[in-house]
Amino acid sequence: MKKKGKENGSRTPGGRSYTLRLIRRNWLLYLFILPALLHRLLFSYAPMFGIQIAFRDYKPRRGFFGSEWVGLKWFQQFISMPRFGMILKNTLTLSLYSLCTFPLPIILALMLNSIRNGRWKKFVQTVTYLPHFISTVIVCSMLAMFLSPTSGIINTLLGYLGGSGSTYFMGKASYFPHVYVWSGVWQELGWGSIIYLAALSGVDPSLHDAASVDGASRLQRILHIDIPHIMPTVAIMLILRFGSVMSVGYEKVLLLQNDLNMPASEIISTYVYKLGLTQQRYSFASAVGLFNNVINFILLILVNKIAGKLSDSSLW
Repeated sequence: MKKKGKENGSRTPGGRSYTLRLIRRNWLLYLFILPALLHRLLFSYAPMFGIQIAFRDYKPRRGFFGSEWVGLKWFQQFISMPRFGMILKNTLTLSLYSLCTFPLPIILALMLNSIRNGRWKKFVQTVTYLPHFISTVIVCSMLAMFLSPTSGIINTLLGYLGGSGSTYFMGKASYFPHVYVWSGVWQELGWGSIIYLAALSGVDPSLHDAASVDGASRLQRILHIDIPHIMPTVAIMLILRFGSVMSVGYEKVLLLQNDLNMPASEIISTYVYKLGLTQQRYSFASAVGLFNNVINFILLILVNKIAGKLSDSSLW
């Protein structure tokens, strides 16, 4: 009887034999998943083996296991260094400043969704999407030309309006966060609105028709129909943004960086790039990068937990 119970239990959903039968029955679907799984294993999980560099005095000629184990030496050295406060402050300033612009793609999506003229809507979408496809190098070159103190269009306009017309925006540390963030808004605003437009396309038109019959204005329909419908999408995107608070890409910052704006432009990612490749301090650079990722991981868990308690939308 006991053996029979085990056999019956294994056939119920969740049992081992039940799972094996599902795999045999849907083997073709699992075969389609295999390339993505292998890609994730090879390029996401296998490289984690190199994390140990952050805890060793790594020498390429000695290899991973031949290099001396130093524990938390590099983490302590990074935290105790004089520039740690400045680098952390700059990273958080750029990241949190960028986070403040999070509602802008949502507002653009709501505006585009309210446009009834099809041609005008497509024109606005095209104009706002195109900057996303401009490479970072070209964007930084455009900024250098536009903000030039001698021939830049911004200084020329300021001169016509009575200003000095010779402000070196890229040479002042106080201007750097504004240049970085708002150029990013211009480049990614339209592209970021796509996911919210997709969510808005799922709104039942009959809800708007019923609200119009009841006398609701367009703004009232946006506030009480559109926004509640996309709130789960907004919550997920906000959680993901908080999970990358410490991760500010180094490419654009490095291209806009110079000796004059260094007090505001030196961030963790550029510091790791200079240490790892320029000075070949692999262990120290790995420790700094790992410190950065651990903070992001903790923030992601905390924000996801808070979002799960405040609403029904969370990553897990």
